[in-house]
Amino acid sequence: QVQLVESGGGLVQVGGSLRLSCAASGRTFGVYTMGWFRQAPERGREFVASISLIGGYTRYSDFAEGRFTISRDNAKNTVFLQMNSLKPEDTAVYYCAARRSGGTSSSDSTYSYWGQGTQVTVSS
Repeated sequence: QVQLVESGGGLVQVGGSLRLSCAASGRTFGVYTMGWFRQAPERGREFVASISLIGGYTRYSDFAEGRFTISRDNAKNTVFLQMNSLKPEDTAVYYCAARRSGGTSSSDSTYSYWGQGTQVTVSS
């Protein structure tokens, strides 16, 4: 099993920034892709960004492109999501996910492991 623990969420004003972290532990060998998803009460779970741990290839949703940056530290089994220019519609619970397949999938059904989530609230 792989355990994922997110941190870094909180309350921020419009236009502010947050940096989320996701630390992976357990049987992490063979985990090749990690991603971030989010879910707000009135919306279903939606893809934010993903990164391949080999090569560092990235994929972003349209709303994240240009504002969010996903990165990884393979030595620490940690993935980050730097979020800038935050908007009220970015308010959601952000989840880290991992899978044992390559690529940068945006489909949540292809991820096997999930964290508990961290709340991000953007106030106007």
